[in-house]
Amino acid sequence: MAGATTPSPDHVRLLVKVARLYHERGVRQPEIAARLNLSQPRVSRLLKEAVDRGVVRTVVMSPEGVHAELEDALVERYGLRDALVVEVEGAGPEVLPALASATATYLDATLTGGDVIGISSWSATLLEAVNVMRAKTPSVAQEVVQLLGGTGSPEVQLHATRLTSRLAELTGARPVFMPSAALVGSSELRDLLVREPAMAEAIKAWSRLTLALLGIGTLEPSPLLRRSGNAIPPEDQRALKKLGAVGDVCARYFDSAGEPVDAPFNNRVLGIDRDQLRAVERRVGVAGGLDKVAAVRGALRGEWINILITDVEAARELLAQ
Repeated sequence: MAGATTPSPDHVRLLVKVARLYHERGVRQPEIAARLNLSQPRVSRLLKEAVDRGVVRTVVMSPEGVHAELEDALVERYGLRDALVVEVEGAGPEVLPALASATATYLDATLTGGDVIGISSWSATLLEAVNVMRAKTPSVAQEVVQLLGGTGSPEVQLHATRLTSRLAELTGARPVFMPSAALVGSSELRDLLVREPAMAEAIKAWSRLTLALLGIGTLEPSPLLRRSGNAIPPEDQRALKKLGAVGDVCARYFDSAGEPVDAPFNNRVLGIDRDQLRAVERRVGVAGGLDKVAAVRGALRGEWINILITDVEAARELLAQ
């Protein structure tokens, strides 16, 4: 305590006695007061003084499976708002359930009301997160908006529609769909489609977003994207590789520095772009596994995301370079 007089040995002994009873033995303040014949307000003051004088020092011990130091290091290294690192065995597809559970928990804790949520259509992890998420009562969001066109094969289109509609149902929000493929045949068709009322409504809603939930893709299309009929064809994948692309968010590809690349199909994509995305306050990227590290690092460097949910091995690799 700055400027305070040095306490007498008797007073210090009393501080230690009260502090040990409360912090080590779990005795409640009223019982301490009765046992030591002190008033309860004085017990409270003594406990505060014990902290101020360094008699009691608070140390936070992370339980096994909690990686607070890794999370803090990621936040500092990449200038993030937040990071969540999950403990998981294995790599690749094995990380999906743990990432999904962490994402559902994050949403449960941080959706408090009034959010406009954007969600990328073709993320197996986000679909699983919605599957395990609990319904929120009362409503905690106004709208859930698709950020990327979703139609493809009928089987997989069901996933995109379900992802948006289910999250809207769970949060008490209104779903806003994009009734188009993510990648269309020509720029002329794209220009026509964006003027359609349903498409125009979704695009207008992007300016209202307060939270974006984003998968992070690699150059190799995910099984879900491949089955959808929206996968980038091999010749375009080769062109992307020559351009230095390492990954994508909402079919917008970027290089290792996070800068957008001039992909041959950019003017045929129906989805949010980086400038629109970076205007969103919370941009949550969910991705894990060592095969995703280069893509995640690019997304972090380019500020496509500012909150990361990932696994331990990927987090360590992101901090290693």
